[in-house]
Amino acid sequence: MKRKMIKIDEAKCDGCGLCSNACHEGAIGIVRGKARLLRDDYCDGMGDCLPACPQGAITFEEREAADFNGVGAPKARNWPIQIKLTGTQSPTFRGRLTVAADCVGFRGSTELGSPLLIGCPKLDGIDYSDKLAQIVSGNPITGITVHRMSVPCCSGLVRMVESAVEKSGKQIPVEIIVTEVN
Repeated sequence: MKRKMIKIDEAKCDGCGLCSNACHEGAIGIVRGKARLLRDDYCDGMGDCLPACPQGAITFEEREAADFNGVGAPKARNWPIQIKLTGTQSPTFRGRLTVAADCVGFRGSTELGSPLLIGCPKLDGIDYSDKLAQIVSGNPITGITVHRMSVPCCSGLVRMVESAVEKSGKQIPVEIIVTEVN
């Protein structure tokens, strides 16, 4: 059937993730640093993502597409959860934030009751402290829980979070939970 769908111009997209955060249906994801419509049946055609895009990379087009299936759309509290892929502003970034080593393993952020971000200081090779500082300073974050493994490389995640809180200028508590390696 023909219906109104979003169209993303990858040449204009800078991969900020704001459109993904604005999409209430989970239809947009960041893939290889660019926004992408993940499934036609997740897009409701309402266009909440359009005003969120600072680059003007999203427009509407009428084309053949699968029917919208709101039942099939993901209900993750925040997505994407990888620190390197997520934007710095999101309505879900409020209250307590969970930052976890990606090797800790979770069934999803809904089991935690707080937004979830994951990363690996060793394998990602990125210092996330500046990005995390932007998230903390630009959103009503009241505390952070860091889930890490008991391996030395995971201490880098703790340092990044502590540095981010300091850079943000906020006085918020940081709780550290260590999972032992068997």
